[in-house]
Amino acid sequence: MSPRSEEPRRDATGSRRGSSRGGGDRGAGDRGAGDRGVPPRAPGERGGEPGIGGISDARAYTPRGRTIREGAPTAGAGRTEQRRTPRSSRSQDPFRPALQVLDGGRSTANRAGGRQGAPARRDGAAGRTTVVRTVTDRSPRDEPAAPPRRRVTGREPRRGDRPAGRRPPRKPPRPPRLADPGRRLRLGTALAMALFVAVGVRLVVLQAVDTPAYADGGLADRTRTVQLPAPRGAIYDRSGEAALAHSVEARYVYADPTRIVDIAATAGALSPLLGIPASELAEKMRPRKRINGVDSQFEYLARGVEIDRAKEIMALKLPGINTHRDERREVPGGDLAANLIGFTSLDMVGLEGLEARFDDLLHGEDGQRVFEVGLGDLAAPIPGGYSITTKAKPGSSLVLTIDRDLQYMVQRILSERMQQVQGSTGAAVVLDARTGEVLAQASHPTYNAAKPFPSEPTDREDAATSFVVDPGSVHKAITFGAALQEGVITPDTSFPVANGIRKGDTWFPDTHFANGRRMSVAGMMAYSSNVGTIQIADKLGAERLLDYQRRFGLGKPTEVGMPGEASGRLLPVQEWSDSSYGSVPIGHSVDATPLQMAAAYAAIANDGTYIQPHLVKETIAPDGKRTPAVQPETRQVLSPTNAAALRTLLEAVTTVDDATGVAAAVPGYRVAGKTGTGFRLVEGKKQPGDVASFIGMAPAENPKYVIAVFVHSPSGGGGQISAPAFRDMMTFTLRHFRVPPSSEPAPKFTVFP
Repeated sequence: MSPRSEEPRRDATGSRRGSSRGGGDRGAGDRGAGDRGVPPRAPGERGGEPGIGGISDARAYTPRGRTIREGAPTAGAGRTEQRRTPRSSRSQDPFRPALQVLDGGRSTANRAGGRQGAPARRDGAAGRTTVVRTVTDRSPRDEPAAPPRRRVTGREPRRGDRPAGRRPPRKPPRPPRLADPGRRLRLGTALAMALFVAVGVRLVVLQAVDTPAYADGGLADRTRTVQLPAPRGAIYDRSGEAALAHSVEARYVYADPTRIVDIAATAGALSPLLGIPASELAEKMRPRKRINGVDSQFEYLARGVEIDRAKEIMALKLPGINTHRDERREVPGGDLAANLIGFTSLDMVGLEGLEARFDDLLHGEDGQRVFEVGLGDLAAPIPGGYSITTKAKPGSSLVLTIDRDLQYMVQRILSERMQQVQGSTGAAVVLDARTGEVLAQASHPTYNAAKPFPSEPTDREDAATSFVVDPGSVHKAITFGAALQEGVITPDTSFPVANGIRKGDTWFPDTHFANGRRMSVAGMMAYSSNVGTIQIADKLGAERLLDYQRRFGLGKPTEVGMPGEASGRLLPVQEWSDSSYGSVPIGHSVDATPLQMAAAYAAIANDGTYIQPHLVKETIAPDGKRTPAVQPETRQVLSPTNAAALRTLLEAVTTVDDATGVAAAVPGYRVAGKTGTGFRLVEGKKQPGDVASFIGMAPAENPKYVIAVFVHSPSGGGGQISAPAFRDMMTFTLRHFRVPPSSEPAPKFTVFP
């Protein structure tokens, strides 16, 4: 529909047409009519042209031709008036826009086939001029659209601003293009499907792929874990019934400092029950923060508390004080074999002794129970909820070769003898000569394994395996045994022995002077002749002597099972000096432990067969299955004949008058052994005083047991301790194992043939 101007149309003379304001519109001839004598309208006559805005206008509207008379004569009037068309009227046709839209925006004149530009005609009879105007169809197909008219705002339009002629109508706007609903539907469907696919994929990922992670994340918030401690295995004596150390159920007492109301009163109430000073307990209850800045809610007050004592503590109902299941290591014997057994930490971890050496075997594997609980005050297991229990695996138990009663007696004898001379360190070892089992292994000083920490570290050492000594004359049995085995001497050999001998820059005297007389090898053994032993070693040779030292087990650990066992040291031949040829044969310049020397004598007692000493007899699994220990290493050092001959020579030490080992004789039994005097070495340095020793076996004709006693006495007098201590220990051992007395007396020995 072409736009129309809101202003009245003008005729050819430029005057306005169709104004109805101020008493009605006039034509061109009406202007100034009052001045020219034109009579005014009669009352009741409507201003302007008759029929304008009334039914006459409706009759004048002809949609087919759109032709309107603008100057129809009025009856009774002597003037010519113009008739306005509806376009010049302010009353607009309300149906014309709708008709133009239905017709695609074209004029009704084109649709009716009206004329373009009908000429005006005059009616001569009436003396009127009739102007006929026809609306021209300005279809977009016939001519281009007129540019939009610029309107001046801010002032009323003036007559001189308008063009003289009629302005072309504007081009009707193109109707808007309607959207395609099918396309929109397809696009919306595609977007909805993509959204559902994305949501579906995410759900699959959450339900199938990430389920374990999310489930585990939430599980921790609603589950509780309770540790199920695995009982630590016990340590038994050789009978497998008497426990040297075992674990018992106990309780630990702990405090939550954030809940304690009165620290002083709480500490005072617990002090007598726990046996801990109130000041120490109060310090543990004091509020403190962890490394991460969080207030501490758990502090140990005591570990290994007896169950009955824990019940008494809980009966007090002290705020912030509670107990929980614990384990305590009990050592029934107190200090019995404490240096062997060792001890554990409060967390049941072996720290010293056999507890540390076999910790992996003894400690077992803890279990746990994980279960769902409620919230708040209902923090209890949920019936039928998630619950899984991993059973604890108790540790295996050890069965030692130690005899409980014999261990007790050996410890007591050693302690009593050591107190006589205020000795610093003592060691005693009892071996089964046929099996190499350690029946007793005592140390002095000792400690209470149930309460180890007040003791000194040196008190907790096992002297038999860590006490490195220069053995002295007890080493002479190895020199004589090597000489017998190599044929250098025989039991009947004798030769002149001087009172002393020089090797290098060192003079080696005897304690029992022979004054150059011929002396038998039995006499040399009985009087512990340094000169005779050095002369035999000269015939044997350094290389062969060193080889026999190694065969007898010197120079390396016995691997009896004790942690930190010393290996000792043998002097290589290339390092021997001139004096070494005198010192090594008599047991100097040799580093050894009491256990190593006892094992060497056990080889002599066992018909020349060396058996590696050992402490563990068997292990007992949690299910009761018993597994014997690994068989010890064995090797032949001496022939049975030479071993028997050497035992006979050693009997002279306890039977010959004025011999060095008479004090070690056991009534009713034949005893073969040797005394020794050496010194103690600590990190290669000689310590003040001397080390007195005696190693012997009984019955000598068929030895069952070997006992070695070593005593380090800084003030001397160790020789008065070792032999008598051996006698007391061997007497009890033979009676304890019910060994019958010797049926034949010891042979008679001639010292100076």
